[in-house]
Amino acid sequence: MRITLMIVGAGLTLAACNQASEQRTADALDSASNTAERAGDRIENVADNALNSLKPAPNAQEFVNLAAKSDAFEIAAAKLAATNAASPEVKAFAQQMIKAHSDSTAKIKAAAGKSRPTVTPDPALTADQKEELDELRQKKGAAFDEEYVDGQVDAHEDALALMRSYASGGTHAALKAVAGEIAPVVEGHLKMARDLEAKTDK
Repeated sequence: MRITLMIVGAGLTLAACNQASEQRTADALDSASNTAERAGDRIENVADNALNSLKPAPNAQEFVNLAAKSDAFEIAAAKLAATNAASPEVKAFAQQMIKAHSDSTAKIKAAAGKSRPTVTPDPALTADQKEELDELRQKKGAAFDEEYVDGQVDAHEDALALMRSYASGGTHAALKAVAGEIAPVVEGHLKMARDLEAKTDK
């Protein structure tokens, strides 16, 4: 009887170990899959920006519209982080983004007002930006942190490519100057977002 119980106990222990091992394997595969997906998205984003860098710089109206939409998206996403994020570092970063992108909006508006004819930025979000915000609203805590930070890396890569493009090839002097002024700020934000991404993806 005692031997039978020992055999049964050993079997249960082995089964539990197998289940734990299978769960660890599944978790590892999920993590690897998510990492690969993010890496794929990142490569695609970099490739898109590389192709865009070969195109002529946008005209003044296109530039201010793209910059305004980018700022509006950044501010809206950062405001969600105030309530949905778990990490104090993510919340602190989001607060910086609200201030920085509000400043960027003001600088571009001022420069746009100096153009002849005057150009007026259109900050209305695109369908893709609205969809991203809707997805963010559904997430809380660590899941929000990861989604938000990953999106911030992509958004700042796009914004940096836009600023550099207009700073080097724009035709409107005031906007060209402000793009050159904003570009290194965006580059700093991109580095911060990448550092946060390395932490939240663990």
